[in-house]
Amino acid sequence: MDRRAFFGRVGCVAVGTLAAGCRGSQHAHVLKSDDKDMVGSHTAGAETWEPLIQESVAKVLGRQHVIEQTAGVEGAVPGRKRICFVGVENKSAEDIGDFKEQIYQKIDTCINGSTEFEVINKRAVEAGLRQCRLRPDDLFVPNNRRAFAAAMEQSEQSFDYLMFATITSGTTKSNQKDYQRDYLFTIELVHMESGHADKESAEIRKGYHKTKLGKLKHYGT
Repeated sequence: MDRRAFFGRVGCVAVGTLAAGCRGSQHAHVLKSDDKDMVGSHTAGAETWEPLIQESVAKVLGRQHVIEQTAGVEGAVPGRKRICFVGVENKSAEDIGDFKEQIYQKIDTCINGSTEFEVINKRAVEAGLRQCRLRPDDLFVPNNRRAFAAAMEQSEQSFDYLMFATITSGTTKSNQKDYQRDYLFTIELVHMESGHADKESAEIRKGYHKTKLGKLKHYGT
C-alpha cells in the first residue's frame, strides 16, 4: 500500500471528524450581574424588553402616586393599592416565545417591589376570567369589567386597578434587506372606582443587518 495515500486518507478523516465535532459543539457561560445582555441578531431579546418594562411601569405607577396624594386626605397613610394584571398582548411582527411569560413575571416583580402597589395572584385572575367567560380584551367593556370585579371580590381578590400590557412594532426595510424595527411597549392602567384610564409607552429602535458594515452604512457609527 502507498504510505502517502494511506496517511492522506487518515488525515482527511481526522480533519472531517474534527470539523464535524466543531459544528456540533455547544458552549455556555454564566453571566455576572454587571455583564451586558446579549443583543439578539434576528429578534428582540433581554436587551430590549428589560428597559422597556422598567421605564413604562415606573412612569405609569409614579403618576398614580401623584394623583392619590393630591386627592387623599392630608396626613393619611394609604394601604397598598392592588393591581389586577391581566396579561401581555403581542401585536408585534415577532413571535416573542418564552419571553411572554418572563415579561409578565418582570412586570409583576416591578409592581410588588413598590411600597404602594401589589399584584393579585395570576392564577386567581385566570380563574376569574374563566368563571365570567371573558378574555382580557373583553374587560374594556364597562359591563364586563364590573362583572369581573364582582366575581373577583366574591373570591376575596378585590382590586383597585386593571392593568394591560401590549407589544407592537414597526418595521422599516432598505433595498439591501437590512431593516430597522421599532418596539413599542405600552402599559394601560384603569382605576376601577373612577374609571380613569392612564397609559404609558416606552420605545426602543433596533437595526438588523446582513453584514457587519450594515450599521456603518445606515447609521454612520
